[in-house]
Amino acid sequence: MEKKVQFELNGKQVEIQPEENQTLLWALRTNFNLTGTKYGCGEGFCGACTVLMNDEPVRSCVILLADVAGAKIVTIEGLAEGEKLHPVQQAFIENDALQCGYCTPGMILNAVGLLNKNPEPTCQEIIEGMEDNLCRCGAHTRIIRAIESASKKLKGEPQP
Repeated sequence: MEKKVQFELNGKQVEIQPEENQTLLWALRTNFNLTGTKYGCGEGFCGACTVLMNDEPVRSCVILLADVAGAKIVTIEGLAEGEKLHPVQQAFIENDALQCGYCTPGMILNAVGLLNKNPEPTCQEIIEGMEDNLCRCGAHTRIIRAIESASKKLKGEPQP
């Protein structure tokens, strides 16, 4: 029997008794009722399950819950500050950077991680940084625009 795992989830300390080989994705969805993190491929390929772990984007479908002990996890539900959306969330809305919305939480969290590392990415750096998050609807052009816009928002630049 595995011991309980403690970690920070969206700013709050939590503790959970993991099931054998339970992934972070399924703990978020079933134990914490945080369903914004989506199941896509189950192999860490598509990016639908992306969350931030210690401010780095990770694929929660391939991270064992036991491996998040002591970590800081942020899901799409924990990104906003109260009613105030994170600048990346706001930019996705303003740029209509979604269609069906299934990939959007993973896209946003991956973009936040990208902008944390590189606050002023070029268009090519955004494309490269986002290429492993898949969108079946084809909203990639709007997603790139949204990330460029969010970069400016985060730097405090005026928006058109």
